[in-house]
Amino acid sequence: MMTDPVADMLTRVRNALLIERPYVDIPHSKLKEGIAQVLQREGYIWDYEIVEAPPQNVLRVNLKYSPTGERVIQHICRVSKPGRRLYSGVKDTPNVLQGLGISILSTNKGVLSNREARQQNVGGELLCEVW
Repeated sequence: MMTDPVADMLTRVRNALLIERPYVDIPHSKLKEGIAQVLQREGYIWDYEIVEAPPQNVLRVNLKYSPTGERVIQHICRVSKPGRRLYSGVKDTPNVLQGLGISILSTNKGVLSNREARQQNVGGELLCEVW
């Protein structure tokens, strides 16, 4: 039984980056799809697609590397955990690496990056940080 599916997604991405896989398959959910959308909008992954599979659909995330083969995602970690949820207001959204990284929030307007959340004037649960 998986207690934290978002942490499982981030771990799968991290492990695929370490062995330089071109893509990673993750069990699909709407929250994970929202995280993939934010990563694509912010330029950390090429794209993602939903692959139809019999027991459960699969979210295929195509990872991004530089022309020299360097990983675009250097660090990806879970912030809010099942045992300790962390929430952030509009004015308290963290500035990751002085704007070079992003934090992903789950808000009432969907899953957004910290920049998008500030523009839309919403706060929410801090899911993860990426740089």
